[in-house]
Amino acid sequence: MAAVADQAGKDSEEFDDFFRNITCENSIDMEEFLNVSLIPAAIIIIVLSFLEKRSKRCYLDEKLNRLGGYCGILSPLDIITYSNRWSLGFAFGITADKVMFMLFTEYHREGVPSWAKVFLVIAMAIRVGISLYPFFACLSTRYALLGAILGFLYTSAWLFITIVNLFLCPEGKIVGEHDNFIEAWPSLLCQFFLLCRFIHIFVKALRARCKLNTVNEESSFVEIHQMQHVQQLLRKPPPKPPQESWIRRKIYHWDPNFRFPSRIIATVVVIIICLYMFIVSEFFTAKTLFSRPLRALNDFISTGLLSPNNTLEGAFEVVDTLREFISVAEGVWIFSTVVASVMSFSYVINILANYRKHLKQLQAGQRYFLLSESITVSSSLSVVALGRFTACQIAYILWGYFIMHLVLWVVGMIVMYVFVLPMKRGEWMELLNKWGTVLLSCVIVMLLKKLEVLFAVRFFLQPKISPNDNQKPLALDNRKAFVNFSYFLFFHSVVVGLFSCLMRLLRSTMLGAWLIGRLDQPLMPKGYEAFDGGFKNWVGMLLMDHYHTNPVLVCFCHILDAQNRGTQLQRANEHTDITEMMGRVPRVSGKARTRWLLLYTLLNNPSLQKFRKPRLGCYSLDFPQNSSVSTIIVDPYNRPI
Repeated sequence: MAAVADQAGKDSEEFDDFFRNITCENSIDMEEFLNVSLIPAAIIIIVLSFLEKRSKRCYLDEKLNRLGGYCGILSPLDIITYSNRWSLGFAFGITADKVMFMLFTEYHREGVPSWAKVFLVIAMAIRVGISLYPFFACLSTRYALLGAILGFLYTSAWLFITIVNLFLCPEGKIVGEHDNFIEAWPSLLCQFFLLCRFIHIFVKALRARCKLNTVNEESSFVEIHQMQHVQQLLRKPPPKPPQESWIRRKIYHWDPNFRFPSRIIATVVVIIICLYMFIVSEFFTAKTLFSRPLRALNDFISTGLLSPNNTLEGAFEVVDTLREFISVAEGVWIFSTVVASVMSFSYVINILANYRKHLKQLQAGQRYFLLSESITVSSSLSVVALGRFTACQIAYILWGYFIMHLVLWVVGMIVMYVFVLPMKRGEWMELLNKWGTVLLSCVIVMLLKKLEVLFAVRFFLQPKISPNDNQKPLALDNRKAFVNFSYFLFFHSVVVGLFSCLMRLLRSTMLGAWLIGRLDQPLMPKGYEAFDGGFKNWVGMLLMDHYHTNPVLVCFCHILDAQNRGTQLQRANEHTDITEMMGRVPRVSGKARTRWLLLYTLLNNPSLQKFRKPRLGCYSLDFPQNSSVSTIIVDPYNRPI
């Protein structure tokens, strides 16, 4: 008895040590490496910013003339464009483990009050953002050769430290062998992909520098798929739509003229990696919880109660009940883990499908399908929502998975102890006595509701106008019978209303727990969407994308820009022709040009010559009254008079 108690105490201490310290003694402290990486990250940012040229001059240029317009602000990524999507997606994938660390770490420092934790969170976010900034800056810089070299070196350092840390600490304290590698391999895959991407950029830039291939420097704000979308809108639709396959009709309809922006691709990548890491950590923790403390408690109770010196009655029942509870709880937890995981990963596909669906509806002018007419989203909120969306979607879907998992586990345990286990024990009569009346009442109520609808269709609606109609028109028939039916239905509905209210509450709770991880669906009823901050971020992000990436608007602006450039080019060519012509004509003095203009004016207006003041000592010149005089006049610009 004492030995068993000591063993249970040791297991409990090991379990407490696991929660207090989950790192290996010989492993590298990644938080310290994160602090060290700030130095090379800052150097890379400063070097790339000094090479960036600013579009507008500022006060700094007047003080430092040697800058020459350089030392601009870097742009790590353009969140409303479609270029370099998967590279930015895998670059965001590297941030997944840092995001998980920020979500589940305890922001507590000695000597820092509780109210100052928000500043610790801001400082942690800035620190992580600076350390990961070079991944994005090196991908998006215009100096591809330098960006590829710096990015390759920085990514290699992160990859090397991560691999060394896995070799130093291959076993975790949760499941043992290969525990850390199971959680870290998505981050390793993203770093390796980004390393290959920097090599590809370096080779491409080097070939361009050696003039082995040409690089088109001209960029346009309109994409090819946007042009194709506008062309499809201008075409005449076919008289009969083509027959689509079952996959296109039921699962996914591919649209070749639509592309997801880089922000959505990055969001999907980060969500998948964070979900994977969270599910694996939760599964390993639950496995440890079921295998160590509860198993030790089971062994302790079974050994103590079943010892020869124990004369307590019901010892076997207590041990069997405990073992049954552990087995049922573990089985239901595994089942609910699988269901919640499948649903959470399916939410990623639903987010992509609804993003395309809602954006197309906005482009078609259907704006009020998202929010009520009385609710508006301000422009400032839309701007902020564009940056908030990815972070909010990650946090929402992780919490949504956890809440869904707990609800499924509780429901599963209730179903197991209320229905499954009594059936397994053969307690059919007791089960029917307890729940038979309740289930029969529910079935009868649902059947009566269906019969009421069928009765209304059969007797209180007029016949179909056309045999091809799906349902009867909304036109009453047998009015007196309908009035009596409604009168007695009122008293029946009052009695059934309590059951309907409880079912409505249960459905709302289950649906809220089921959809809490999705931002594309409002949890509040119609007219109260303003209280759902996550859904408002979704709407603001959609409006921002709609106003900046609408294919019709972008193509229209592209046409205006092309016409403006053509007009400017034509004017420049005309100015060049006049300049060349002026260069071929001999120069004429201003005095000669003035005299020629005076002569030309007096020839065409003879009545003005009497107003001329004659020169002293010279006779006035009498101009002929008609223009047939034979006078030779030379235009200094060789133009006909």
